[in-house]
Amino acid sequence: MEFYRKENSFLILLFLLFFLSLVVFELKFQKFISQKFLISNSRAVFFKKPPLPPAYKPPKKLDNPPEIIKAVYVTGYSARNQKYLNYLSNIFETTEINAVVVDVKGSDGAILKDKDNLVKFFHDQNIYAIGRISVFQDPVFARARPELAIYNKNGGLWRDNNGLFWLDPASKDVWDYNISLAKDAFLHGFDEINFDYARFPSDGNMESMGFPIWDLKKTKQEVIKEFFEYLRSKLLGHRISADLFGQTAIDVGDMGIGQVMEDAFENFDYICPMVYPSHYANGFIGFANPAEHPYEIVKYSMANALERQKVYAASAPTGASASQSKLRPWLQDFDMGADYNSEMVKLEIKAVEDALGKNFSGYMLWNPANIYTAGAILKLE
Repeated sequence: MEFYRKENSFLILLFLLFFLSLVVFELKFQKFISQKFLISNSRAVFFKKPPLPPAYKPPKKLDNPPEIIKAVYVTGYSARNQKYLNYLSNIFETTEINAVVVDVKGSDGAILKDKDNLVKFFHDQNIYAIGRISVFQDPVFARARPELAIYNKNGGLWRDNNGLFWLDPASKDVWDYNISLAKDAFLHGFDEINFDYARFPSDGNMESMGFPIWDLKKTKQEVIKEFFEYLRSKLLGHRISADLFGQTAIDVGDMGIGQVMEDAFENFDYICPMVYPSHYANGFIGFANPAEHPYEIVKYSMANALERQKVYAASAPTGASASQSKLRPWLQDFDMGADYNSEMVKLEIKAVEDALGKNFSGYMLWNPANIYTAGAILKLE
């Protein structure tokens, strides 16, 4: 009996020790819980969320964009090269250049990455950022969506003389794809979007082209005009520009590519004819080699463009915006047909100023190597 009592006492002691250890553990556990968890309405337990980082804000458009835009063209490849960006900074500092046209989507179909840092780089130097989109010449999207691409009637996708694929200009899926790229670029702070290759192809085996969307009933001009109108309707409130063949300033037809200058007047903020003298046919306005006469070629073309704009604006319906669009041409800063030194480029710029007068809104220099003739655009002391 004595042994039984001792055994019970020992068990009771063990039980008490065990109970006390549970109480201590519970107190420590509750303290831990109070530090690491939130108790809500005694029904749910949640981890404390770490404080959220500040919301990321992409670059905004320039508050005060320049009235007269003087730009140089930059490929997406050049824009990724820090040495080239340093070269650009020197151009901005020492010349009259106050804008760039950089490929958002180049003629190879490649999409520009890291837009935010690039736009910030430009805006920090008060440089107006124009994003260029090559619309229908697009090998990447053509491979991804071959059912929307111009095909070769003999098999496969059709190629131009440079071996590049084209998209069907009548495809609204293609239109929407390019508009989505433009909207994205605007969200990343680009001040303007420039649409290039907004036309039908102009070289290659034209007879072998097949179109999956275009029914051949509408004219090429009607297709491109509808595209211009669609762009404007989807990008209201944004600055957009269109690159046109230089000869559209003189030719009243669509030149076989669907581009007619009058169709662009009401739908773009800037009309950008590519008036490269080297691209005019020998004998144009009496010159055996137009490339050797930059002043005369550019002035004649831009004066014709301005006159056509005035005539169209006068006959346009009330409220039409034809008179509000501005002419801002591409100029040649590359050697073709002649040596384009600083004097030749200066003559082109002077020709634009003389032809447009009070309507002068600037120019854009094109050099596929992205190296520019600084002597033609030095800041005036």
